[in-house]
Amino acid sequence: MRFGMCGAFLPGNMDNFTPEIAERVKSLGFSGVFTRFSQNDPFDTSPAQCHRLRDLLADQGLHLYQVTGYWQPLMSPDESLRREAVRTLQAAVRIAHQLGARGIDTGPGSMSPDGPWMPHGDNWNPEVKDQLIKSLRECAQTAEDHGIYISLEGHQVVVLDNAETTREVLDAVDSHWVRSDLDPANWITLKTVFDTGTAIDEMFDTLGDHIVSGHAKDISINPSHIIHMPTNAPGTGQLDFATYIRRLEALDPTYPLIVEGASAEQLPATSQFLHQTAADLGIAVLDKP
Repeated sequence: MRFGMCGAFLPGNMDNFTPEIAERVKSLGFSGVFTRFSQNDPFDTSPAQCHRLRDLLADQGLHLYQVTGYWQPLMSPDESLRREAVRTLQAAVRIAHQLGARGIDTGPGSMSPDGPWMPHGDNWNPEVKDQLIKSLRECAQTAEDHGIYISLEGHQVVVLDNAETTREVLDAVDSHWVRSDLDPANWITLKTVFDTGTAIDEMFDTLGDHIVSGHAKDISINPSHIIHMPTNAPGTGQLDFATYIRRLEALDPTYPLIVEGASAEQLPATSQFLHQTAADLGIAVLDKP
């Protein structure tokens, strides 16, 4: 098992990543990061910029587990938008390679004009899924050529609304380099929030070897008549992390579990919780700083 982190104090521009930030990551017990360099256009970022950060992380003994895929609409029925989204993801893969990253994290996009993780009634049209499969097939060779995983994240508000749909898409793409970045909290529903361990087992049983990495955030349900299920820092909600960590470890002990949903102030407790959960399960944490 490897533990990483994202967000919090990590910068939005790779040029602002310093040795001091790397030391802070390590001091929290994390062996790597997932960076969202939204300020670095994948078409304009230079190899020199990438290599500076690659070498900095190597010198500090940190992994770059994931970088952003820029959340492009890979599923758009508008063919011109879809083709541009493919170009963006392919460019992001090349940047990831220059950075020495393990993979890209990307979602499918949404039909909503409000953002890639917003619900829309057309997100589950058959054409949307077909377009997503088409886009991922067109990106798979670039991922293979550069040795970069396209780690696909789902959520119940977009076309990848559950493990079954994700399995169907990944089976159709049929590439070792296009895999699932599992985030169980994104698929927890009202019917499963009180038994998340069973839900997590079903996700792993469905996706199996399609999974290549995991995100760690928690989920709760508000005690009110109106259904609201906020996400939280790991260890502060309903998610069964013992089951999650055990199942991810069984797939491959080298896979990273990357913390999401935790503020800088919450990260020390989050790290302690994850390390203690692994220890209770008898699981070794690799590359522990």
